[in-house]
Amino acid sequence: MADMSPEIARAISRIPSGCSILTVRTDADRTGMLASWVQQVAFEPPAVCVAVKSGRPILNLIDEAGGFTLNLLGENPGPMFRHFGKGFAPGEAAFSGLAATDVAFGVAIPDRIAALSCKLMERRTIGDHDVLFGEVVEALVDEAPPAPYVHLRKSGANY
Repeated sequence: MADMSPEIARAISRIPSGCSILTVRTDADRTGMLASWVQQVAFEPPAVCVAVKSGRPILNLIDEAGGFTLNLLGENPGPMFRHFGKGFAPGEAAFSGLAATDVAFGVAIPDRIAALSCKLMERRTIGDHDVLFGEVVEALVDEAPPAPYVHLRKSGANY
């Protein structure tokens, strides 16, 4: 558990977040993971950021690919939580059984309300996470999407 007071942990847990599936595609591998720390960071160029726990194998693949894709989930994320929640080892078939589509810097998955394919602009290590900043270069959007999935964590000190 993070070294923070219970009051700080409780206060931080009140920051709402969504949940996305972060994907990447290289010549040798395609993978994805759950990501809940995602935010728009610029209008011009359109840019977003996502935080990933340092040391995750997906980070090296994102560096190799030069980008990533964020699949934004709707209010019923259960199927994608079950599929991606267990995590995938390097080289494991992360999209087996899914009607996934390759996009510029990753993979668009089913049951998403939008997909943002991003060219990696910068990667910074902040504490125990790496923050990836990406310019959105391609997007897929459902015509009439459901509401986005939003949740509050029980504690701001852990997932």
